[in-house]
Amino acid sequence: MQNILSFAKKNTVLTVAFFAALITSIFVPIDKEYIGYFDFKTLTCLFCVLAVVCALRNVNFFYIMAQKIVHLFKNTRASVIALVYITFIGSMLIANDMALLTFLPLGYFVLSSTKKEKYMCFTFIMQNIAANLGGMLTPFGNPQNLYLFTKFNIPTMEFMSIMAPPFFISIAIITICCFVFVHPEPLETNDVKPEFEVKRTIIYLILFALSIAIVFRTIPYQIGLVVIPIAIFFMDRHALSDVDYPLLFTFVFFFIFAGNMARIEAVQNVFGYLLGKSTLLFSIISCQFISNVPSAILLSQFTQNYTDLLVGVNIGGVGTLIASLASLITFREYTKYNPKKALKYIGVFTAFNFAFLILLTCSEMVILH
Repeated sequence: MQNILSFAKKNTVLTVAFFAALITSIFVPIDKEYIGYFDFKTLTCLFCVLAVVCALRNVNFFYIMAQKIVHLFKNTRASVIALVYITFIGSMLIANDMALLTFLPLGYFVLSSTKKEKYMCFTFIMQNIAANLGGMLTPFGNPQNLYLFTKFNIPTMEFMSIMAPPFFISIAIITICCFVFVHPEPLETNDVKPEFEVKRTIIYLILFALSIAIVFRTIPYQIGLVVIPIAIFFMDRHALSDVDYPLLFTFVFFFIFAGNMARIEAVQNVFGYLLGKSTLLFSIISCQFISNVPSAILLSQFTQNYTDLLVGVNIGGVGTLIASLASLITFREYTKYNPKKALKYIGVFTAFNFAFLILLTCSEMVILH
């Protein structure tokens, strides 16, 4: 029983998703239509990307890449900006949650080894915001992007053109914050050279390219579901066990929840009305209470306005601590290193996130009108 409670506490969103699916199943009993709830391509793409990223992380690929970039800079401000930018770019390539799991430890190492822990709270928060907002530009940068990109069959260039304005505005705001809140103090880091396996890294990069090709619909997802797990199993089976399976099952349960909600007439009427008023604002508000991934899955059942929905569930990822799964990952990592500073972190996190949310929402409303 203790293990179950510990798991539920560690995976809060998964637990909520499970009970949401369970409760709605009372109103919509299980039948043959349930199978239609699941987007198997999205689940396959997400699994393949997560598995390959875990394998690359195990050969220190991202750590070495980030370390080399950070060592080019000689002061605290430049290094913090580098850490945030690396996370920003990383989220576009390896998804926001994996970017954080990869680069937050690097941020801790740089700041703790140079006795600049006073910037750790700010750096972690900026890395979190960068991960949530940096991933918005690409279909595979955020889990909700992958889902909406697949569900609505959005053309790649159209997708990127929709997300370009809030993306570049986010870069500008993040950069300004780093210049304002971090001083250019001298910084020296210790050279730590982890092992690097060239052959395995090359193979993993090929598998990563394969998983991205699946996302862009150039290769059937069934091929990736066979080739990638088998290859990784024989090369690094620990990578398969490191995959964020709670995230995958969160998708599964929210697919059930969203599918059931869409079949309840009263819900159809309410959501249809609210989304008709403003898909953008309602999707942003929804994220603050049930997170951006479930918001994308649920609201997509009630609107075809994927442009506003896509923007809403991306910029809606900043705000409350539960607005994004990635934010919970950052909170977990920060409290692991600073267990006595949780309340301070939440306060600073909330202030910065809502500032970003207000600025991005207002700018998007101006762009739409």
